[in-house]
Parts: sequence; structure tokens; C-alpha cells
Amino acid sequence: MSLISIVIPVLNEEESLVELHTQITEALEPTAYDHEILFIDDGSTDRSSEIILELNQKDRRVKLLKFQRNYGKAAALNIGFERARGDYIITMDGDLQDDPAEIVPLIEAIYAQGKDMISGWKKERHDPFSKTIPSKFYNYVTSKMSGIPLHDFNCGLKAYKASVIKNVDVYGEMHRYIPVLAKQQGFTCGEKVVQHRARKYGTTKYGLWRFISGPFDLMTVLFLGKYLKRPLHFFGILGLIVGLAGFGILSYISYLWFMQYIFGSGQWIGNRPIFFVGILLAIIGVQFVSMGLLGEIMANSAVKEKPKFTAFGQE
Repeated sequence: MSLISIVIPVLNEEESLVELHTQITEALEPTAYDHEILFIDDGSTDRSSEIILELNQKDRRVKLLKFQRNYGKAAALNIGFERARGDYIITMDGDLQDDPAEIVPLIEAIYAQGKDMISGWKKERHDPFSKTIPSKFYNYVTSKMSGIPLHDFNCGLKAYKASVIKNVDVYGEMHRYIPVLAKQQGFTCGEKVVQHRARKYGTTKYGLWRFISGPFDLMTVLFLGKYLKRPLHFFGILGLIVGLAGFGILSYISYLWFMQYIFGSGQWIGNRPIFFVGILLAIIGVQFVSMGLLGEIMANSAVKEKPKFTAFGQE
């Protein structure tokens, strides 16, 4: 019997947890799949952890990973991925806006489309225009820049083969770009329309800041995916271009000085702005190359902070 691991980051969702567990159970118990539910409490200040522990007492398939403080959704997913034992992994939010009835159809879509992962597409969203309009623009830009034809990168409801999540490192705010990270590791991603429900309890945890930080996160993902292991290739090329421009300017200025000094038909260069531009470009070119060399050193010695957490209900 195949095992499904359901990874759910939680931040102050005490009102929805019991109902969410009930819906997951009702959706999966009639199927041929066994399942486990991994709740990752990302530093909640309400009774979320206590409620999850109560669910664990009634259903041993429920697990709790409790962070000592708030690390963010990406860190919660990464720890959940490390602890997941399933053949398939489902990610979903804990606010009841994702429908557990979509879990099995998402897994079936993996094989129907011949993909390694399937991302949900909230085609009809129950969110205010302040979220839907910027989100459409953000998804369009991300799709074009990454080359992945998805309509909804930020949908929390996704299905993965276990091989995908074991080879993708999610950190910072990169949970929005898991399809991009998976593609960089050679995996394929498909899409399926899923039901999106209006928030029933509490308030959203995401503000306008994610639309501001999103483009920077995308540039980070695309840059690291191509140059993480060879930063000198990026900074070295920039340094070469800028440095050659500076060298070209200085060569031209030197020629003018030479003609003036030898033949008296050139120009003096001491007070010409272009002389200082050439020097500046040459220095910047050297700095870019130096940054690339430092990046090479850091790429081979970087140590990432791991969230500190306590596990409950784990075998």
C-alpha cells in the first residue's frame, strides 16, 4: 500500500486544525492509500500545538514538529520534507482554503501527465483584488523567466513524488519557487486546476511584502540555479566586459597623450572626464572578478542555519 505524507505548515490556525484533520481523514480513508499528517508549527502563539497533540492522541498518523520560533514557511516545508516517509508528498496550507478532496486527484495527475510533481492552480480564487491582480502579474513574469508554463506558482497545494522533495532544498522564501528548484534538478512539473475555498477562520499571514520580495527571490533562484557552484563564471564575465571597456578607454586616452607628447598633435588627458571613467571601469572589472573568487570560496564553505524544533508522535 502506497503511503501519502501530507506536510502542513501551521502558524496560529487553532480554529481550523480539527476540521482540517477530519476532512483529510474523510478524503483518504475510503482510498487504497495509507497516510501520515505532518503538522509543522512555525512558532505559533495560540493553541495550535496543543490541538495537534490532542489529535495525535486520537490518531497516531498525526505528527507534530514544533519550531522554537518563527522560521518561515520555506523552513517548515523543508523540515517536513526531511521527515516525510511517504511515496508521495502533498503540501497544503492549514487554513482550510485547500480542499483535501484534491489530494488523490493530484497524485493521479502525476501519472496521467507523466510528471514528477503537480502544482495546483487556483483558477477561481476567493481572495480580494489586492491579492489576485498582483498575483496574476507575478505568476506571468515567473512563468516567462523560469520557462515553466504554470499559472499559479504560489499555490500551497502540490503533489510530489518522494524523489523530488528529497533532492530539493527549500530555504529563505523559496517555497514559492519549488517548481523552479525542481526543474533545476532535472524534474518535471505539471499543473491541475484545484478548488480554492474562502478563508473560514482567522486572517491571512501574507501581506503586500511578498509581492515586493517575490521578484528578488526569483532572481535569487535563477541566479543560484545557474551559478551557485560557479559564481566566478557570472562575476568573471561581468568583470571581463567592464574591465575591457575600461582598458579600451584607457588605451584610447593613452594614444591621445602619446600623440600630444611626441608629435604635439594629440590632446592632454589629465583633466578629461573620460580618463577617470576608464580608471573607474578598470577598477570595477577587477572588483567583479574578486567577488567571483570570493563567491567560489563561500560556495564551498557555506553553512546554513537549521531550525531548532521538537518532534512529537514520530516513530
